[in-house]
Amino acid sequence: MADSVVVEAIKENLTEAAQNATGKIPASPEGMGLAYVSLLVMALVPIYFGSRRSIKHQEDAKDSGEKPETMTSKDAAMFPLIASCALFGLYIFFQVFSKEYINMLLTSYFFVLGILALAHTLSPVVNYLCPQQIPNTQYYLLFNKKETGAENSEELINYNFDTRDLIAIVISALVGVWYILKKHWISNNLLGLAFAMNGVELLALNNIVTGFILLGGLFVYDIFWVFGTDVMVTVAKSFDAPIKLIFPQDLLERGLLASNFAMLGLGDIVIPGIFIALLLRFDKSLGRGTKTYFNFTFLGYVMGMIATIVVMHTFKHPQPALLYLVPACIGFPMLLALIKGDISLLLKYEDHPEEKKEEEKKEN
Repeated sequence: MADSVVVEAIKENLTEAAQNATGKIPASPEGMGLAYVSLLVMALVPIYFGSRRSIKHQEDAKDSGEKPETMTSKDAAMFPLIASCALFGLYIFFQVFSKEYINMLLTSYFFVLGILALAHTLSPVVNYLCPQQIPNTQYYLLFNKKETGAENSEELINYNFDTRDLIAIVISALVGVWYILKKHWISNNLLGLAFAMNGVELLALNNIVTGFILLGGLFVYDIFWVFGTDVMVTVAKSFDAPIKLIFPQDLLERGLLASNFAMLGLGDIVIPGIFIALLLRFDKSLGRGTKTYFNFTFLGYVMGMIATIVVMHTFKHPQPALLYLVPACIGFPMLLALIKGDISLLLKYEDHPEEKKEEEKKEN
């Protein structure tokens, strides 16, 4: 779900009475700058590494003969509508039911998903750091379903892992418990970064046109729900789960106990991120030995984020980040393709051409 950058505006000349009412220490310019830079860096990390890992994920899927899960043009067109229904549904829930009970349920759900996502993210690191002397035993978890009297069984779970995967799961579980017990912003960010990196790695756009449709639809979605209503901002502030990155603006004043946060929704990382990852795979398909389109669009994302932060800070109002990110992420590669004469190659590129043929057959 594409969330928006939601930052609580720090009012100048905050009175002592207001400080007592909110319990927040106003951030210094240095503290705000540190928060903005940190959010920017945290947004870039999952896009960069998730894009690189997406190449290996695609190659592994092809080698195993597994049919890759990709987003079709129809899926991309429907996504903003589905996201809108989900967002408005959450808004209604927060208006009708107790925020504490809803967040308790959501926290439990994201606790399990967060452990799996973080373990998947940490697995290559643990594998690299783990001493070779430690035996790496393989394990297989197989769960079948068989009806009475039936000859064949239905495979429900077929999961294989090793000792080093178990180490990653244990580390991830400790982070998850830390988040459950303390809701500390560092544990939130560890889980949030894992979600974002897994999203960029595993969610795949099959072609550039589908990416344009998805980004264009979410461009309208983000603007409407942030500027047209208070729904996006209300949900972002009420939703107590690691679906956003946060960084304290009063870190310099209060240290690790800081509580005045700037926030960035994971959707503003994952949605542009899967498009940027597609461009990295496009670079690889060209066989030129460069990552020109990836690097140029990555630069566009950085500039879009900087524009978001500058406008938000200037007008002291939450901004729909995709308002700035979408034109940058679409405009930069299109401009580069125009200069290099690659417009046709860019628009025709597909990760899995056979997927489009199957989609056309279904439509016909």
